Amino acid sequence: MKQLSVLVPECHTNLSSIVLTYEILLAANEYYARLGKKPVFNIQLVSNVKTAVSHNGLFAVHPSRSIKDKYAADLVIIPSVDEHFDVSLKRNKDLINWIKQQYIAGAELASLCTGAFLLAATGILKDRQCSTHWRAGDEFRRQFPDVHLATEKVITDEHGIYTAGGAISAMNLILYIIEKFYDRETAIYCAKIFEIDIERNSQSPFMIFEGQKKHGDEQIKKAQLFMEENFSGKIVMEDLASKFFIDRRNFDRRFIKATAYTAAEYLQRIKIEAAKKSLETTRKSITDVMYDIGYSDTKTFRSTFKKITGLSPIEYRSKYNREAAVL
Repeated sequence: MKQLSVLVPECHTNLSSIVLTYEILLAANEYYARLGKKPVFNIQLVSNVKTAVSHNGLFAVHPSRSIKDKYAADLVIIPSVDEHFDVSLKRNKDLINWIKQQYIAGAELASLCTGAFLLAATGILKDRQCSTHWRAGDEFRRQFPDVHLATEKVITDEHGIYTAGGAISAMNLILYIIEKFYDRETAIYCAKIFEIDIERNSQSPFMIFEGQKKHGDEQIKKAQLFMEENFSGKIVMEDLASKFFIDRRNFDRRFIKATAYTAAEYLQRIKIEAAKKSLETTRKSITDVMYDIGYSDTKTFRSTFKKITGLSPIEYRSKYNREAAVL
């Protein structure tokens, strides 16, 4: 039987990812046993503390093993942590070192949601692909610029390292692991029992573009605000750079450094975010929505919208606008 460690980090832990992971894997073992097969994993809660407390002391988890034990894992699952990332990384240095040691010894690793911060802190993700909650993307890029972040993906799988998108979608990675280590039938069973959409593969429809402004380039920040306030009109990037007294090449370089997007990509995402809001809250035609955000070519608008959201404008409206969907 393989040894599976679900980690319980010290402080600011999202306990729901621990509990759900444990319950789904336990269900997989039980189902496998009903089929007359031996359980695949011996599931243990492993921590650097005796008791992990979360949500202002309302909930607690009592791990079954300590990282100080002589314990070798075959698979380590790292749960999500809350947005106090610097605190979590500081308080869990010994746990981060333990994760790295387990990987060197042959264990596979899986991070759920913002657990990717703990995984990336090991240095193992350098030059590799990773996903996390889309809302934590800007902070993750700031702290780990040498990791290829792919927040549009629900699951990444590379050299025995698995990462997952945010919140409940992270459970898709648990189903993926069950299918890989058990079989498809068991994964489908668990998906049905816990009512998880097993085929979800993109976070794009859930993303809200907010724009990274936690940087020190005040001129670029002013350019961002100008675009956000004037996106429906025609904005020429050469003119925008000149407006803030920056030559075009330097403007592009500084914009990418500050926001992780080119200025043109940033403007595109502002426009599409405005279109999403309109599709969610109004009954305007797709054409009117397109014109409102400054697009005049239907084909370009639809392809850009789908590239960013993963859905066509009609599909997006049907998903998020109940009143318009029944028209």
